[in-house]
Amino acid sequence: MSNRTVHINELLKREISQVLHSRYSSEAAMLTITSVEVSPDLHNARVYYSILRGGDDPDTMHEWLRSTLPVVSRHLSRHVVMKFQPKLEFVHDDNPDRAERILRLLDELNPGGKEA
Repeated sequence: MSNRTVHINELLKREISQVLHSRYSSEAAMLTITSVEVSPDLHNARVYYSILRGGDDPDTMHEWLRSTLPVVSRHLSRHVVMKFQPKLEFVHDDNPDRAERILRLLDELNPGGKEA
């Protein structure tokens, strides 16, 4: 991945997170944008998100995010200067869930917190 692509990914991640948390603060409180992967031709971008413990289920959050696409796209077109405005696709990132499950299993193996 080129430095340019990495820079665009981080810029989109920051801007998408900013608009969601400023415009929809109560709905986005349990949401984290974990990464963005823009396609090499810059026409498409996958936006990976995770839901903090106690948040909505992934299907409900996915539908809500899809409903915010017009607002997010409008914000990006105004604040991010690119030749092509990428078409966004939200994807649930379950890596944090897996990491949390592994930590919980390790805690169960060692309940006292003492090292063996």
